[in-house]
Amino acid sequence: MMTTMMGGGEKLTQLGSAVAAIMFIWAMFKQYFPPELQGHIEQYTHKLISYVYPFIQITFHEYPGDGFERSKAYAAIERYLSTNSTNRAKRLKADMVRDSKAIILSMDDYEEITDEYKGIKLWWASSKNIPKIQVFSFYGGGEEKRYYKLKFHRKHRETITKNYLNYVLEEGKAIEVRARQRKLYTNSRSEQWVGSRRTMWSHVVFEHPSTFDTLALEPNKKKEIINDLKTFSKAKDYYKKIGKAWKRGYLLYGPPGTGKSTMIAAMANLLEYDVYDLELTAVKDNTELRKLLIDTSSKSIIVIEDIDCSLDLTGQRKKKQEKDEKKDEEKDPVKKKMKDDHEESNSKVTLSGLLNFIDGLWSACG
Repeated sequence: MMTTMMGGGEKLTQLGSAVAAIMFIWAMFKQYFPPELQGHIEQYTHKLISYVYPFIQITFHEYPGDGFERSKAYAAIERYLSTNSTNRAKRLKADMVRDSKAIILSMDDYEEITDEYKGIKLWWASSKNIPKIQVFSFYGGGEEKRYYKLKFHRKHRETITKNYLNYVLEEGKAIEVRARQRKLYTNSRSEQWVGSRRTMWSHVVFEHPSTFDTLALEPNKKKEIINDLKTFSKAKDYYKKIGKAWKRGYLLYGPPGTGKSTMIAAMANLLEYDVYDLELTAVKDNTELRKLLIDTSSKSIIVIEDIDCSLDLTGQRKKKQEKDEKKDEEKDPVKKKMKDDHEESNSKVTLSGLLNFIDGLWSACG
């Protein structure tokens, strides 16, 4: 027993001596070798290791380069790993992410978990770089720069880079959509669009209780609508394949109180989409309309209520009425001023401009 203990102690002593020797050599290398020579030696060292080392590493930074915008790829990976890290990681961190319905658990810094894709084993590790000189920044990621590192065997390079990474990004986006707090938006007047904090759309939390289970509707028609909505929500690739914009239009008509708004709320709850309630009378012209609709998010429902009351459906005026009004304006300048003020405050959105966004070239934007 004593001999075994002595053998283990000797091994530890030898290991400590080897580590100390390596550290001493590395310090001497950094101090006495010129920087140019150090660069060449490190370059060839990495090449030599790459011939022997069988794994490939890919790094995903939270803030790539010197940019202030958070990487969308990093955010998607973070969401994807949150589902695995809850069950596999030993150290977790909790956060209440903006627009999320619940607390999000993710792997802590310097933690590693394994993943599997089509029988291929992969390793994800989270880490961060802390600069030696602390710099105060108004933007995120100014001090600590976090990143994820993916490691896998080099024989699986093609499968991982072409299939697995796309799978991770799509899954991360889908998780974000399911976890986010859905909202009900309404458009602001263009006077509020200026400045650093532009507000084209203002919002409240969307918590309407309506569902298709509580909706009073003929059963066969209800089933037909539900199947149509589910088919559409999964048909993005099909629409792209046939060259059509991924959108779906519904025309709801009927007297007040017949359930049009309730139907829209049930559709939004079924698909888990945001809702944009577009008030056409607050839009000055077709240009503003395009700006508003482009600013909407993907996977959302755009609602245009009382379209027949908000637009001049003919886009024309009676010539006789125009002539009579012109004569009156020439006689009474006060009437002319009142008419100009009224026209300036009215919306100049036309039915043609609206239809162009619904079913024209602009329908593929936003």
